[in-house]
Amino acid sequence: MTTNTLLQEELSTTVFATALPKTQPHLDATPQDLFAAIEELKHKLNAVILAHYYQDPDIQDIADYLGDSLGLSQQAAKTNADVIVFAGVHFMAETAKILNPDKLVLLPDLNAGCSLADSCPPQEFKAFKQAHPDHIVISYINCSAEIKAMSDIICTSSNAVKIVNQIPKHQPIIFAPDRNLGRYVMEQTGRDLVLWQGSCIVHETFSEKKIVQLKIEHPEATIIAHPECEPSVLRHASYIGSTTALLKYCQASDDKEFIVATEPGIIHQMEKAEPNKRFIPAPAMNNCACNECPYMRLNTLEKLYLAMKHKAPEITLPEDIRIAALKPIERMLAMS
Repeated sequence: MTTNTLLQEELSTTVFATALPKTQPHLDATPQDLFAAIEELKHKLNAVILAHYYQDPDIQDIADYLGDSLGLSQQAAKTNADVIVFAGVHFMAETAKILNPDKLVLLPDLNAGCSLADSCPPQEFKAFKQAHPDHIVISYINCSAEIKAMSDIICTSSNAVKIVNQIPKHQPIIFAPDRNLGRYVMEQTGRDLVLWQGSCIVHETFSEKKIVQLKIEHPEATIIAHPECEPSVLRHASYIGSTTALLKYCQASDDKEFIVATEPGIIHQMEKAEPNKRFIPAPAMNNCACNECPYMRLNTLEKLYLAMKHKAPEITLPEDIRIAALKPIERMLAMS
């Protein structure tokens, strides 16, 4: 029986399976012991835990480094750990593997994908690229390794404007896969980009009508938004920025109340940094938790522990794809 099979059986026979409530743990260890067990495994494996701001608060609190896509890429590029435990989604763990081919890279749940990455199938994008042979490709890091391998430069929401501004104005550009971030970059740079029509299911679900209603109810609240949001939402925002930029803005601002139009996982860090300020998650179109990324939330503290215990699930990549994808990531890091 393989390690992956053992892991799947253990997950399926505990109450930590994805389909069951995460609020009813049933381990021999208490939640406090689970934190201690992860710390023990971290030292045993010489492991580092990298976590995105959209993870559950428990995972955020145990992470060695917490950040957005740019910060996590930078940390993955310079870590001395033998094992990278990536509490995020698949493309993020892939990026860590691209940068660290000789390290063991673990993702607590292999089903933690990304709707934005899925919206850009490699074969379709290959044809799209071939239809624009004189264009260079700048791809948002929220894409698969195959798309990265077809790109010239990778960017994040933190550095997309900066990177595009470094490209000579006569050079035509394909921007993929997020159309909303692409439109925002066009507005900020004055460049005419050819956009792949991808989007994030979380950031396109925010309701302009409900945000306006929320602003009426909280007239002193400042609306802040991620550039992956639809233009109808962005036009109401007083500040637009990456996840890290939104966090820093709230810390620097004198305002005491904020309506936050991005995945609400970041609010945990906002409340920790500014406990005397109020942070209101922007509502989705329907009465649902659609503003929470369903893929990010597949990772749990229990799955993280099991992944470290069994050293699986492991992220692997074909070497030709990894080498091709490494070049545009290295260009991004150099240009950032």
